Amino acid sequence: MKTLLISTVALVAATLAHAESSSYAADPSHTAVLFEAKHFGTSTVRGRFDKKEGNVTLDRAAKTGKAEFTFDTTSISTGFVPLDTHLKSKDFFNAAETPNVKFVGDKFSFDGDKVTSVAGTLTMLGKTQPVTLTATNFNCYQSPILKREVCGGDFETTIARSQWGMSYGLTYGLPDSIHLLIQVEAIKQ
Repeated sequence: MKTLLISTVALVAATLAHAESSSYAADPSHTAVLFEAKHFGTSTVRGRFDKKEGNVTLDRAAKTGKAEFTFDTTSISTGFVPLDTHLKSKDFFNAAETPNVKFVGDKFSFDGDKVTSVAGTLTMLGKTQPVTLTATNFNCYQSPILKREVCGGDFETTIARSQWGMSYGLTYGLPDSIHLLIQVEAIKQ
């Protein structure tokens, strides 16, 4: 009888813990993947990936989560078509052969119930490297339009593109350091 009671309590606890985990899908109208790079130490070149998708599983009570975001390098946009064409070439993203960049994060850090960072891996040009995204403005709210919970924030990091084999122009002054910003609002499913 005691074993049955302990098993039942454990099952209820496991069920409640699982119930705290929620799935969210990135809202494409409120999600953006942006990058910034200095141009020979002067101006900042900015661009974005117009095609992106992602989902997040979040358990604020257990302080765990998983995030997966993919962006399509064929959709790169800087506002200048010749630059977009060059960035899609083998010199940079090699979009014809490796059209996707993927971030998978599975180590969430929290301050209370707010996400402060997500550590995981970034796969680009066929190589996977560790990356940590720092969160700012993380919040959840009840959408008056969707009638569902929406969570999101700005997640950013700075990477060295050479870690993925993207070394074009490094010998004559193009920067290795790229600032990556993923702005996300994800809708509870």
